[in-house]
Amino acid sequence: MFEDQALDSKVHDRNSFRCEEPLLVQFLQKEAGQLEKRNITKTFVLVDPLKPSEIVGFYSLSTAQIDHQNFSEGQKKKLPRYPIPCIRLGRLARSLDFKGQGIGELLIGKALLRCQDVQKSVGAYALIVDAKNENARDFYIQYGFIPFNHDDHHLFLVL
Repeated sequence: MFEDQALDSKVHDRNSFRCEEPLLVQFLQKEAGQLEKRNITKTFVLVDPLKPSEIVGFYSLSTAQIDHQNFSEGQKKKLPRYPIPCIRLGRLARSLDFKGQGIGELLIGKALLRCQDVQKSVGAYALIVDAKNENARDFYIQYGFIPFNHDDHHLFLVL
């Protein structure tokens, strides 16, 4: 069984992580730790507890807000007319070694559980994500994410 843990450079081997997207590898290896230290984003890695240094996948979360005008007319009726507090799923990737094993779905599930924990203390209406390409957009849509009004690569999932 896999578990997600806060990224720890003393435990997790970031240098051996590989996925299809070089920018996501670069983020994990060179940026995640620095952003963590500055409290800009939190990165969580999925690991097998029996092999805690091997990163199966990862995701990052940060706070965000979205102008209510970005939502559909139906959604806007339910929302206040000021920026809506949200949580941003900034990066998500799974290792090439685990392709086709449902790791992406598991990572989304773990991120949603963390969002629910945050909601116990802080208001957050939705989990938002910026899909980098058509494949990423289709991936998120299959798990219930909805495109915003004017940008089908900017999606949300009501928490």
